[in-house]
Amino acid sequence: MREIAPILKLLLTSSIWSQAKCAPAAARDNLPIAIPSGVAPGPPGASGSLYGSQSFEGPDGNPVDPADSAEVNDYQLVPGQTEDKDLGLYLDLESVPNPQPIRGTGGGIDGGPRNMIYEKLNPDVYAPPGTDAGDFGNSKWPMGLSYNRQGLDRAGFARQQNVEQLPIATQMAGVDMRLSPHAYRELHWHQANEWAYVFNGSVRVGAMDENGQTTYDDLNAGDVWFFPSGKPHTLQALDQGTEFLLIFDSGTFSEDNTFLASELFLRTPKSVLAKDLRTDISAFENLPKSQLYIFPGTPAPANLSAQNITGPAGSVTSNPYTYHFSQQEPYVVPGGSVKIIDPTTFPIASNFSAALVVVQPGAMREIHWHTDSDEWNFFISGNARITVFSAPAASRTFDFAGGDVGYVPFPDTHYIENTGDVDVVYLEVLQAPKFTDISVSQWLGLTPPQVVKDTLHLPDELVARLPKYKSYIVPGHTNLTDPNYRS
Repeated sequence: MREIAPILKLLLTSSIWSQAKCAPAAARDNLPIAIPSGVAPGPPGASGSLYGSQSFEGPDGNPVDPADSAEVNDYQLVPGQTEDKDLGLYLDLESVPNPQPIRGTGGGIDGGPRNMIYEKLNPDVYAPPGTDAGDFGNSKWPMGLSYNRQGLDRAGFARQQNVEQLPIATQMAGVDMRLSPHAYRELHWHQANEWAYVFNGSVRVGAMDENGQTTYDDLNAGDVWFFPSGKPHTLQALDQGTEFLLIFDSGTFSEDNTFLASELFLRTPKSVLAKDLRTDISAFENLPKSQLYIFPGTPAPANLSAQNITGPAGSVTSNPYTYHFSQQEPYVVPGGSVKIIDPTTFPIASNFSAALVVVQPGAMREIHWHTDSDEWNFFISGNARITVFSAPAASRTFDFAGGDVGYVPFPDTHYIENTGDVDVVYLEVLQAPKFTDISVSQWLGLTPPQVVKDTLHLPDELVARLPKYKSYIVPGHTNLTDPNYRS
């Protein structure tokens, strides 16, 4: 007993010591006490025990507590939730206060712990369609969960998605960046190619190529720029401020690994800087103490020509780095519209192809796949869902809202269905020299009817109506619990 006396003094109020002091004196010396080594005294006022008795192991003969129930009675199912789970109807779980992971005869009651906010935002994950099967990686990342790197003096912010957040997205990464009025994204360059889409506001962009040719342009909401890897460039918000999306052709790209002008000067000996720029070291007394990244700036002159600096090589005249996509009229079809930009009209972006797609309520971007690229999506507005099918027998359904990133590996089939009451607007980006896809309905319509019937056992009436054209978008009614789309 002498050896354990100091420890017992630390456990005067513990259940173990209570058992020890109640035991007969002759039995105390042999009482097994499970005391971890190295237990230190606790703070003043501490009570209880960090560990329980070994007597708690195994059956204890106590009856089950009938009051401790995992059942939940205060819940309500939403329209479509009791239908056949293979119908895969959209379930509006936000319409009830206590949603449950039930679809048809599948699932069960969730008594918690739980996070209802995420469950309501992701009904097709919480109560998946019966057609979802197999093993498939996550294809969704909300930018709202990305670390928000802040600029100096409220000059803006940036948040990114790469393979660290979405491991399946190996071909592309994205950055959502905001610049306050007159703020800069400091002079920089990248290892990856940069394709950008302006969400709102206006921005002045500038760049120089390896020949010393320069380019400057003012871009507005809906416009696009492209800077090849290694080309130095600058971005400055104009009076309205701006927010834009950057897409890079590497899933491992990170904004934190950008080559910055401030870091270049901070990491180079001042004597070398002086020799290179033909000055003395006093010129570098006021260099920034650390990288600037995003920082406030002097307002840019309203007249672009005042900043259109050129040297002996002149300006970039062939293959310009900007494209005024906002001025392109969309291709309108029943259920929405599509605008495509690829090297056909923007050749400098030699391997970036993109579509700006608008899907009206009830409508759907038709089931398709791409012939030579993964697909990177960014949802600008609205609510939608995507089911991804991957060979041989796996599929998953994901739900999206504005600010979410989606990713579909090549050559998996997928669709984008509007599940809300406003237009879905999103970008569909490929790493390809031309925007191409295969429409499932067109493929079947251009396959001999007997082949389709022998393979899928579809009725003659449906086979006869299969389209021989690409729809891009198919219309539908807004009652997503009604699966009848004959009209």
